[in-house]
Parts: sequence; C-alpha cells; structure tokens
Amino acid sequence: MDFVGARSAVLAVLRGARAGDRTRLLHWMRTTNDFDEFILSNNDVVLRSIAEDLRNCLPIEAMLNSENLAIQKILEQPKPTVHVDAFLYEDDIIDSLCEKGKMSRNYCVVCGSHKTAPLEFISHSFSLMELKFLYQYALPDLTGKILVDVGSRLGAVLFGGYLYSSASQLYGVEMSADFCQLQEMIITKYQFTDRVKVLHSDICTQASLLQNADVVVMNNVFEYFLDRLEQARAWEFIRHNMRKKGSLLVTVPSLEESISNLQTDILLSQWVEEMKLDYDAYMEKDIDREALEQIHLYKIL
Repeated sequence: MDFVGARSAVLAVLRGARAGDRTRLLHWMRTTNDFDEFILSNNDVVLRSIAEDLRNCLPIEAMLNSENLAIQKILEQPKPTVHVDAFLYEDDIIDSLCEKGKMSRNYCVVCGSHKTAPLEFISHSFSLMELKFLYQYALPDLTGKILVDVGSRLGAVLFGGYLYSSASQLYGVEMSADFCQLQEMIITKYQFTDRVKVLHSDICTQASLLQNADVVVMNNVFEYFLDRLEQARAWEFIRHNMRKKGSLLVTVPSLEESISNLQTDILLSQWVEEMKLDYDAYMEKDIDREALEQIHLYKIL
C-alpha cells in the first residue's frame, strides 16, 4: 500500500470509530509505544545495541574502582545520590531493574521504616535523547568538521556523532585506560574506525587537538574527577588553546556554573558567546526538558 492509500485507510478507521471512542483512539495514537518498531531509526537501534554491549562489561553503577575522587564526591552530595549512566540505562531499563530489586529510585528516610524519598541520579554520559538533540537540533551541519569529546568515558558522544552527524573526525580524549579499552572494543565491533579515534591522554597535553577542533564537547568532565586546583588549570588550558573563531563549545553544566567556584583568570565575555538553543524543537515524546536545559552551546569569539 502506498502513502496515499495508507493515509486514506487510517482516516477511514478514524471516521468509522464511534464518536465516543474516537477521542480515546486519538489519545492512544499520540501516546502509545506500539508504533516504536515503525519509527525507531536504525541509528537508534545501533546505539541501544552498543549500550547493551557496554552494560555487559560493567558493574551496574558503571563506575570503576579507580574513580576514587568521583565516588567520594558523589557520597558527599547533600542528598543521597547514585551514579546511573544515562547512555546505558534508559527509563524502561531502570524500571525493569527496580522490579528485580537490582536498582532503586528511592532511599529509606528513617532506617527500618516505610518512609522513603527519591534518590538523586547523576550521569557522566549523555542519554540517547540528549545525543539526538545535540546532533540533530543543537549543532549545525558538521560535514568536514572535527569534534573533540573531552573525557569521552564510554564513547557515547563519539558513537552518536558517527551515526547522527557527518563530522569528518571524532576524537575522544580519556584518561582511564579501562574506558579507552571499552571504547576501542565498540569502535572495532561496529566498524567506526574510519572516523572515530580515542586518545588515552590528559586533555592538558592536547593543545594542537583543541586548536584545530571545530566542536568541543564537555559533559560533567572535571567537577567529579579533579580537585579545584586541577580543574582551574584544565579550564585555563582549554581557554588558552580553544581560540579558533567561530568554533563551538558544548558544556554540561554551563560555563558559568563550571568555573564559578574556581580561581581562574577566564573572562567569559571575552572568550565566548552563548548561543540560544530551542529546546522545544525536539518533538519526540521521550523528552526530558530538564536534562536538555543543562546543555549549553557557546561560540568562540
């Protein structure tokens, strides 16, 4: 059946429904998951397959024993907080794990009672929704461009960039050898080697890479992994080397929040201009507006 015939058939079904049921039918069509198998792009399927591969290689909290500082900072949060990697664990997977008792969304306020409160979740990776917003709505056409992900961790930004953009090269810079190994495993398995490269390195040794980058992505990259002195040094290095006029910087959280408690000489008004993002442009139903509003885009002056 071609498009015209299919559209006519759908309209005929709606016209044939009883008046009292038509509203319910339209509501179901707008909100159901039953159409997902028809609208999911192959790229979405590939990213979910990658996430499954990575889940099978990591503990449920998706953190390594070597991440001592990050683990300690999570424990020091004012509200009970757990790390739930947004790329690995979409809401339906979290729900399934909660049902099996392997994960919880709540904690006991008074030990031994039934009084509970929601846990705070923190992620060091973009979710599938955030990746699609980043590449399909926030960033311009990346044909011929170089993108650098600082602290590439599990590679979500790199793999999303391979599938959702035409960037010529996607570089991940990651200090953890274990995370680099996981990324290399995915790059090889899914044949991303032509455009994706991972560097086992400190970003503060990659001046040339930053100087040539057209887009730099930084998602919760320093706060949980470096002390304040190291954070300040890293931000100063990035500001000094990311000077290509018109290049783009993506951060979570905002630059203002990232450096507000650090001793730096960075004057944001002389370095970047924030670009307004249209969060309403993302029309898919799995939107988490609060998460999208944490994404900030800047143009280098």
